[in-house]
Amino acid sequence: MQPSQAAREFDVPGRLVHVNSVGQGNVNDTYLAVFRAGGAVERIILQRINGKVFEHPDWIMANMRLLTDHCWQKLVSEPDDDTREWGIPKIVPSRKGEDFFIDEQGHFWRAMTIIDAASSYARVRHAEHAFEVGITLGCFHRLVSDLPSDKLHDTLPGFHVAPRYLDKYDRTINGPVDPARLNSTPDVKRLIRFIEKRRDGVDVLEKALTAGELTTRTIHGDPKVDNIMIDEFTGYGIGIIDLDTAKPGLLHYDFGDALRSACNPAGEDELDLADVFFDVDLCRSIVSGYLAQAKDILTEADRYYLFDAIRLLAFELGLRFFQDYLAGDTYFKVRFEGHNLNRARVQFKLCESIEANEKAIRAALTHPAPDAT
Repeated sequence: MQPSQAAREFDVPGRLVHVNSVGQGNVNDTYLAVFRAGGAVERIILQRINGKVFEHPDWIMANMRLLTDHCWQKLVSEPDDDTREWGIPKIVPSRKGEDFFIDEQGHFWRAMTIIDAASSYARVRHAEHAFEVGITLGCFHRLVSDLPSDKLHDTLPGFHVAPRYLDKYDRTINGPVDPARLNSTPDVKRLIRFIEKRRDGVDVLEKALTAGELTTRTIHGDPKVDNIMIDEFTGYGIGIIDLDTAKPGLLHYDFGDALRSACNPAGEDELDLADVFFDVDLCRSIVSGYLAQAKDILTEADRYYLFDAIRLLAFELGLRFFQDYLAGDTYFKVRFEGHNLNRARVQFKLCESIEANEKAIRAALTHPAPDAT
């Protein structure tokens, strides 16, 4: 089914006048649909869920309904914030009153409201933006801190569990890998060596979870910088989008992924590795914002493993990109040959930078800005 046909299946007043592909997500297909009625304009986000990645799309919507209802109730009960108005996408029901629509081909579609007058950015623009990224993620974690994670479906079993990705990589590298990919460039051999040197640290968070030092909570799952919405007038962070991956997990998965994403000014697709590094100043700003909202929900053990989370999430994503390249680009969307290989190069370079700046990063985590402690 065409996106324009799917858009008409949702309960939006007016006439559909425009549907356009938006975003550069690696998994789902995302569109902006615009309706007009009596001079008024209504815009929604329309998405076709990737069924190969999410085996139970209905679980995604059940999680999203539970999570958004919980957050809205919390926000309504809290004192008004005179500096910002938090926003969370709301589910747009289908014309049959359901939270999703399944077309004749079996494709799963869903629609959500837009956080008005707000934009997201592929990269952090400055220290103030970084602070707002931290504020927004911290607010999200605070809002869902009393939402028991066992009420959520695990829509992506094993997501962010690094040892599982290493096992998958081992099965791939020891299987019938296409020789053309294995020998395509000296970088392949270099990345293999990079992985081998870091095997021992892959289970650091899972060991802490098993030992009871860390606990499973409700998480976002994918809080990279382009999922943080910034108010176009004030510059404040006011919401977080893309709740597909909301599930039970460790807060460290979210924290590490956010820092990995936001503190690499070059972005995930940079071709020149000389431009890839972990910006400690941006890290310090994000941590300050995050703790301003979430400091009361973190235990001493939570804080102890924050550095490990940042390093591990960069390594993990690089491992996933590299495994997908070797497997023939079956998971992540690619825009050119070798795209996943280059993505892996970037994440591993970022991981090296994080390791080289461990002392400074740990200091930023321990001694954030005075107003965030």
